[in-house]
Amino acid sequence: MSTTTTQPPEPEATRSELDLRRGALPHRFPAVLLASTAAVVAGVLLAFSTFGFALWAILTAVAYTAIVVTASARVEGGRKATDRLVTALVYGCFLLAMLPLVSLLWTVAQNGMARFDGYFLTVSMNGVLPSMDAGGVYHAIVGTLAITGMATLIAVPVGVMSAVYLVEYAEGRMKRVITFFVDVMTGIPSIVAGLFVVALWMMLFGPGHTNGAAGAISLSVLMIPVVVRSSEEMLRLVPRDLREASYALGVPKWRTITKVVLPTSAAGLTTGIMLAIARVIGETAPLVLTAGSSAVSINWNLFDGQMMSLPVFIYSQVRMGDAVNYERAWGAALTLILTVMLLFFLARLIGRLFAPKSR
Repeated sequence: MSTTTTQPPEPEATRSELDLRRGALPHRFPAVLLASTAAVVAGVLLAFSTFGFALWAILTAVAYTAIVVTASARVEGGRKATDRLVTALVYGCFLLAMLPLVSLLWTVAQNGMARFDGYFLTVSMNGVLPSMDAGGVYHAIVGTLAITGMATLIAVPVGVMSAVYLVEYAEGRMKRVITFFVDVMTGIPSIVAGLFVVALWMMLFGPGHTNGAAGAISLSVLMIPVVVRSSEEMLRLVPRDLREASYALGVPKWRTITKVVLPTSAAGLTTGIMLAIARVIGETAPLVLTAGSSAVSINWNLFDGQMMSLPVFIYSQVRMGDAVNYERAWGAALTLILTVMLLFFLARLIGRLFAPKSR
């Protein structure tokens, strides 16, 4: 009678072992390696008492890239190792580009929160001496919204209609000339736009007539080329087939533009307009020349007297040099950043509402 011995079943291979058998690094290897490298580098720097965030980040990135590329070359081959090297460089460049932005936001938030409260947002500097621990930024918020709003009302129709003309109608030399001048206007320094409006205002009303309307016109000069270029690119992205389908149904060109082209590109147009607003909402030089820099009370009338804005308020407070003035300047800077973020949120919301619905 023969006896047979049964072998215990072999344990199933883990996902990491299967990856290695296929000639690939384990799925979690990069994440584990990055965490381990960061911990080891931090330990070494602390041991030598030379720890610094920038040095730690650089050494961690270099060590991780070298190890992951070497391991990939031995296990996966040279082509995959090159891919991992380029991927590490792309992520590193992205983090390097984000570092100044994050540092800026953190610095402004850290210094601005000391003054940022309901009182600061709802009172003006009327009757407040520069050294007094009082006053707020409400008049500058009103001026910024009013001036930027009027500039938007001037620049958006002109810019969008110019983009429609360039994409849908313009041909030959006229198109090249308009495109050339739009490109030239894109690079105009903001102080030049302010000087242009100052000269125009002096010709029309005489010297000394500074008001919010002049500031809005100077900002619109800066906004128009940005709106034209961004809107032009968005209109070019609309498929030609949509236009041809509309023409095949007998729809005239102007109606095709208003009912097909513009609604299809509404989200992109809104984003371009918001980029133009973000481009000018922080301008200081043209507003100092045109809207004035000494307004301390709330002024809702764009055509009557000087009008304060957030960038000019920041500039004027920093010039005074006291600790209280610096606190007000940081608070105004935080208010300006939050205002821009709110505008971008509203732009995204408007873009979603007006974008064509897909079924």
